[in-house]
Amino acid sequence: MSNSYKIAVLPGDGIGPEVTAESVKVLNVIAQAFQYKFEFEYAKMGAEAIFETGNPLPEETLTVCKNADAVLFGAIGDPYFDNNPDAKVRPEQGLLKLRKELGLFANIRPIKTYSSITKKSPLKKEIVDGTDIQIYRELISGIYFGEKFTDENGEFAYDICKYNKDEIVQIAHLAFQDAQKRRKKLTLIDKANVLDTSRLWRKVVQDIAKDYPDVTLEFLFVDNAAMQMILNPKQFDVILTENMFGDIISDEASVIGGSIGLLPSASIGNDNALFEPIHGSYPQAKGKGIANPIASILSAAMLLDYLKLDVAANKLREAVEHAIDHRYVTEDLNKEQNYSTSEVGDFIVDYIKFSENSYYNFENVKLGKSTIV
Repeated sequence: MSNSYKIAVLPGDGIGPEVTAESVKVLNVIAQAFQYKFEFEYAKMGAEAIFETGNPLPEETLTVCKNADAVLFGAIGDPYFDNNPDAKVRPEQGLLKLRKELGLFANIRPIKTYSSITKKSPLKKEIVDGTDIQIYRELISGIYFGEKFTDENGEFAYDICKYNKDEIVQIAHLAFQDAQKRRKKLTLIDKANVLDTSRLWRKVVQDIAKDYPDVTLEFLFVDNAAMQMILNPKQFDVILTENMFGDIISDEASVIGGSIGLLPSASIGNDNALFEPIHGSYPQAKGKGIANPIASILSAAMLLDYLKLDVAANKLREAVEHAIDHRYVTEDLNKEQNYSTSEVGDFIVDYIKFSENSYYNFENVKLGKSTIV
């Protein structure tokens, strides 16, 4: 098997280029440590692509992504478009099209808390400590991709939500297989008391569950699930849900750990995969060196998982946990003593290279001195 991999890099908008640069830096060190070769090919997408070409997803970018083993993506979105409701072309259209073109049907979001920073959570420490959830959101169907209509007078509109069995089957199998490797519990979130699409989801998932007798299957209506996510997030192991519910529930879950800057994601298809932080473009922080790179770096760890480079992925996660435990973090996690985007990346790189024999004096880092010895 080849140890060489092509990675498409789409830095995107806002803080995307800054956090993606740290992921590339980390992956280069992983390559050195484990004798892999990563060939990075950069391409434009989002607002910068619109300003340059008029298209949020140029054909050249799509070609680069289709020819890659995996795609590392930064962020999308720009205030120019957010503040212009009449804009016909928007950055987000590029990401939606890319997901569809690459057949990225499953969005996977891990939600994990770190005990050293759970005081940053808006919830009590005893509620969130030990939370470890994997959310599987169907990504290329449902109401976001259904027929849309607004009448000429702007007084009537509709959005159609559609699903077919095959769209449910492919993501359900992924979720069940992951549950088997974890705590063997899967929760389907739907609104089956009201929606026909949800009743189809429930029927199909119940049928598939017969192939996974070791996994406990539970059901929650989405409104109750939103409440349970706050009352007792630790009850969840793997969550499976449709597109819009997944969008909402994963964003709700994202605040549990104390910073959205910690959360990675993967979008998986049969032949392609894309990895990105969930935090968005955060234009207010652009160019200031304060963006948290950990979500992007953990997305790179998920990329390593996808390439079946498990030992390297685990080492990368160990390095990230080491940085968090030693409070070597950006200002969103530590306002009193914090480090820049690139300094956090450097600390993680150093740990991958040297582990406990690092040049960093960890006791002094704990004290906020960051002395190098």
